[in-house]
Amino acid sequence: MTAVTEARPARLKEASTGRLKVVVLLTALAVALVVMAVVAAALGQVNIPPTQVVGSVLHKIGLDVGPLPDAAQGDNALWIVRFPRVVLAIVTGASLGCAGAVMQGVFGNPLAEPGVIGVSWGAAVGAAAVIVFGLTFLGNWTIVLAAFVAGLLTTLLVYTVSRSGGRTDVVNLLLTGIAVNAVATAALGLLMFAAGNDGLRAITSWQLGSLAGATWPAVAAVTPCAVAGIVLACACARRLDVLALGERAARQLGVDVEKLRVVCVLVIALLTSSAVAFSGIIAFVGLVIPHLIRMAVGPGHRVLIPASALGGALILVTADLIARTSIPYQELPLGVLTSIVGGPFFFWLLRRTRRRSGGWG
Repeated sequence: MTAVTEARPARLKEASTGRLKVVVLLTALAVALVVMAVVAAALGQVNIPPTQVVGSVLHKIGLDVGPLPDAAQGDNALWIVRFPRVVLAIVTGASLGCAGAVMQGVFGNPLAEPGVIGVSWGAAVGAAAVIVFGLTFLGNWTIVLAAFVAGLLTTLLVYTVSRSGGRTDVVNLLLTGIAVNAVATAALGLLMFAAGNDGLRAITSWQLGSLAGATWPAVAAVTPCAVAGIVLACACARRLDVLALGERAARQLGVDVEKLRVVCVLVIALLTSSAVAFSGIIAFVGLVIPHLIRMAVGPGHRVLIPASALGGALILVTADLIARTSIPYQELPLGVLTSIVGGPFFFWLLRRTRRRSGGWG
């Protein structure tokens, strides 16, 4: 009895420490994202002091607080070029981070990520087809819809092919990703062959990943999809935690596993199409961020999903800032930059997974 009485305060203290760690992490990520967004808007070919960036935003929302940019072109540079790009980077990064966390949860596999297993490439084929054939029946939403449909079909294909015996095998997942990437690359090649000069440039830019074409209409088209996907993902978080115990245990605890999978596949397609529609293929964000979050606070999806969204937004705003400011008057491809960091991380994760599973031979 005494041992039980003594253990109870220890468990309460441990739970309190865990909650504090979660609050600190989410707060730190949110504050870092706001700071980095201000810095990203301030730096460029024409540097604008961060105080003037904040002042411009406050004046725009009706608060007469803080200094405005010294010249009219400074304010125009902020609202026409930089703010749309920063907001699109936030939306795209949050979508990729959240999609990676959900995909790893529903596949039950730490190597699942939209770019790695071909979902991003499949969505890009749908969006590229709209550009090449000049389809505009829904305005800016046409590209988003095409990317969503193609991403959904690709996600269903990868999920169906890679599962065997009720689980997703690492080898099957990677081989499926290789096959999907190969087919999608061939399809993009055919579309590039059929495209004119403008379409060719757009598809090439997509393959490399870039936020250079960010505009407010693009932000308006993508943001509702991203917000809806993140909200749905957070709503599925508790059931994903239960699913991590195994399908049989999840069913016994009242989770409709098949319904959960269908919803998660739709969420993954929605988030991936949001990321791909105007930004192109930006790989490894959805792989790296969820793993870093798990290392910090554990695998619980109720924390993992929102933290991955914040972390993805933060990392992509930072990467885009580096891409457009590291070389004067030139811009590095954003997808190439994220792959430089994500590629070695994926290789390390692959070796660790193989070592833990005792080999795949």
